[in-house]
Amino acid sequence: MNSRIPGPSRWMTLHRLLPVPFRRFPNFLAEMTQRYGDVLAFSLPWRSYVFVNEPALVKDILVTQQHAFSKSLGTRVLRLLLGDGLLTSEDPLHRQMRRIVQPAFHRERIAEYARVMERDAGEFVERITPNELFDAHAAMTELTLRIATETLFGSDESESARLVREALRLMMNEFPKMLTPAGAMLTRLPLPSTRRFWRARGMLDEIVYGLIARRRLDPRERTDALSMLLAAGDGETNYQPSDEQIRDEIMTLFMAGHETTANTLTWSLFLLAHHDEVDRRAALAARDGDRDYLERVVKEVLRLYPPAWIIGRETLRDITLSDGSYIPAKTTVFMVPLLLHRKPQTFSHPDRFEPDRWLEGEPPPFAYIPFGGGARRCIGDEFALRETTIVLERLLRRYRFALEPGARVETAPLVTLRPAGPIPMRAVARVASESPAPAK
Repeated sequence: MNSRIPGPSRWMTLHRLLPVPFRRFPNFLAEMTQRYGDVLAFSLPWRSYVFVNEPALVKDILVTQQHAFSKSLGTRVLRLLLGDGLLTSEDPLHRQMRRIVQPAFHRERIAEYARVMERDAGEFVERITPNELFDAHAAMTELTLRIATETLFGSDESESARLVREALRLMMNEFPKMLTPAGAMLTRLPLPSTRRFWRARGMLDEIVYGLIARRRLDPRERTDALSMLLAAGDGETNYQPSDEQIRDEIMTLFMAGHETTANTLTWSLFLLAHHDEVDRRAALAARDGDRDYLERVVKEVLRLYPPAWIIGRETLRDITLSDGSYIPAKTTVFMVPLLLHRKPQTFSHPDRFEPDRWLEGEPPPFAYIPFGGGARRCIGDEFALRETTIVLERLLRRYRFALEPGARVETAPLVTLRPAGPIPMRAVARVASESPAPAK
């Protein structure tokens, strides 16, 4: 039997969310969940929404009834920068391109990329000036930018790729506004921010298409993702991607591969700075090559600060979820890992940073989805986990990272879960007494 989904009135929703709803979603949804439960409906004058915070129903949306949904408006806005890459495209193009891109992330390729990660992380550590104040987010962005360009493009294009960062920053800042009714109009008005964005995108396209053209003229075998895409095709359909499609896929991989990992590393250093015992154990693990513990640290960081903090879908037709909840066509459905990962029914003391909770086993299916789930699960999840673990290992062997006293750190829920401002830190050289003795 279909059931009506409870939720706040439109007046309450407007009062809590305006003027820019997207930025206020985390607090609003957390408050409304306390009041109405794990499935709730709300609406703004221009759109109806349903929020789902129950693992079994998340599976319903991402797997069981996935074909009843398309990507949401937010993802369509990202097309302005990314085009029709894996993150933004729909089937059948998505399914076809996933088959083509997948070999770039096979285990043997990840092993090749890991060597680049090791080298770049090692060089980064050598350039650190102990006790000098620095912005951890800017530093991690710089490092992951270099790793991304070398693994995706096969050469250090980080100077040119800073244009990517600038275009992405502009997109991030404008993204919440673009989700409002006036959003489409904003992209066409000659506003300074709009002109800067399109200028950055144009320069970015020039760089990427230039790389594609040079690779097509160079027949040497390479192991970077761009070269693999240029040589690939879909054996099932004989489809050969165009330069434009390759551009879209490379841009998508670049954004996902550098932006999200930079955020994860930043939140890792932030959490370790607040938890001395975890930091000491992580330093010992880094010294002894114990990646099991470091991987638990990373999993816990992704639980508390998932870069892909919100996942949206839009219903293509009327549907009924497995609990009987009825959702009309053209409704935007949200799943929010930032809240899903902190459910006390799933994780004891959910707000605590406890890497050893992962020794107790895995949570129920779809209770932990830092990389999404189902057919659209992030194709680079193993790449991201490997990179984060390698970089942390290199950093923690030599330094502990102390947050500047009095620093105010808040999240910015934009396209990804970024810090709202700089994260001022100092790298303090470790001494032998800081590391605990190995357990007997």
